[in-house]
Amino acid sequence: MTTRRLTLTAGLLGCALAVSGPAFADPTVSADGYPQHSSDGVRGPIAPAVPTYARTVERRSAVTGWRVAPGVRYQTWAERDARGRIRAHLLRIKYRTPGLRLNYATPGRVARTETVRGMLARQAVAGINGDFFDISDSGAPFGIGAGRASGLLHGPSDAWSAGFTVTKAGAPSVGPIQVRARIRQHPAWTVSGFNSPTVADGTIGVYSSRWGTTPGYGVTDGVKSRIVQVRVKNGKVVSKRVRLRAGHRIDGFLLIGRGAGAQALRQLKIGDPISVAKGVTEHPGVAITSNSFLVQDGAITVTDDAQMHPRSAIGIDRDTHQILMLVVDGRSKYSRGYTMVELADEMVRLGADSALNLDGGGSSTLVARKPGGAKPVVNKPSDGRPRKVANGIQVLYSKP
Repeated sequence: MTTRRLTLTAGLLGCALAVSGPAFADPTVSADGYPQHSSDGVRGPIAPAVPTYARTVERRSAVTGWRVAPGVRYQTWAERDARGRIRAHLLRIKYRTPGLRLNYATPGRVARTETVRGMLARQAVAGINGDFFDISDSGAPFGIGAGRASGLLHGPSDAWSAGFTVTKAGAPSVGPIQVRARIRQHPAWTVSGFNSPTVADGTIGVYSSRWGTTPGYGVTDGVKSRIVQVRVKNGKVVSKRVRLRAGHRIDGFLLIGRGAGAQALRQLKIGDPISVAKGVTEHPGVAITSNSFLVQDGAITVTDDAQMHPRSAIGIDRDTHQILMLVVDGRSKYSRGYTMVELADEMVRLGADSALNLDGGGSSTLVARKPGGAKPVVNKPSDGRPRKVANGIQVLYSKP
């Protein structure tokens, strides 16, 4: 990597986004303003206050691992510094390798969870966990997800998100993306999301059969007043109701409105034509988002150097044409975990020009096929077993 590293302060980063870039939604912040580092919301131990100059690695083990597939290699190592010990797991993926491709990994429905290993397709050789998700309710991801065959599966449409994308031709990128959704017949109505875990007050949410069954009041945060649900089938309104029922098959798609959104939906009549336009900016073949960038154009863009957690990240090394998938174990005696700044520093050390933080804590999971064909979880998830998560990124290989 040839670009110079630069750690930005929170103030400078905020000013830069306000002046020259889009505002980003971060659903992983609790009501008291505390930033969640993992979907489980556990507050991590605070790292010892060691000056930066004193954090040199005291001991690093030999890097071991194996060839997962052509163009894919798994590596692992342990190290110790003044803050303690860590164990790291890395996939190096040469994304230009013939027969190699990445795709979104899904449990089958948006409002469902599964282990990373359980989500992998038959041709997958590796995978990593993905976005933060609604762990206490629907299980749905908070951010954007799109796959090669499925297209857009879910995402909020009210803000830009920090994303990892792959073009239909196979070129990866880390940068801001956004879902754009509107009701064609009523473009002034505010659509807050497509298959998202929450319908914001004053807006309309769209739910397709890919969500699963009818969501009920879970997506309205339990609010039952000023709610309207409209069912659309074959491009026309077939029902309208003011009470939500969960667990029923979605035949067609639903529009669920809150507040002003509900007032707008009340205007619709049975038989009215309704269609929804939706998509992801830049039209990627694969897209997944999370709560924050770690590195952009060689600059470290996170400032939290206090909380230690198990961590997951994905990055791109443009010089070597590699995608880097990293998991650092944590919440254990043998591996303390990383702070956000340490995670960003490590991605830069490994060669990443840009990198995205993924869901951490007990969600951090890396799967890599062994030479014999088995596909084990190679890290040690902090729950003591692999957690069921909302989505992931899978690496697939077919002999060309």
